[in-house]
Amino acid sequence: MRSDEIMQKIEELDLSEKLLLIEDVWDAIAMSNQELPMHEWQKRELDKRYREYKAGNQNLHDWQSVFDNRQDPKRRP
Repeated sequence: MRSDEIMQKIEELDLSEKLLLIEDVWDAIAMSNQELPMHEWQKRELDKRYREYKAGNQNLHDWQSVFDNRQDPKRRP
């Protein structure tokens, strides 16, 4: 089935059916046990950030401050 045919069928579904479809797709992905492809530059960046975190060189923010800043941009530093 082509992508446009799939989209047409999805558009025919009501919201609850679409949500169930999303759940089924995520379950199928999880059950496939396939790793997501990651470029070498992405791996290097993640490794760098992890090293910086372990060394204490990261500015970390708790969830509440991130949420508050997102809600009220005037509070941003």
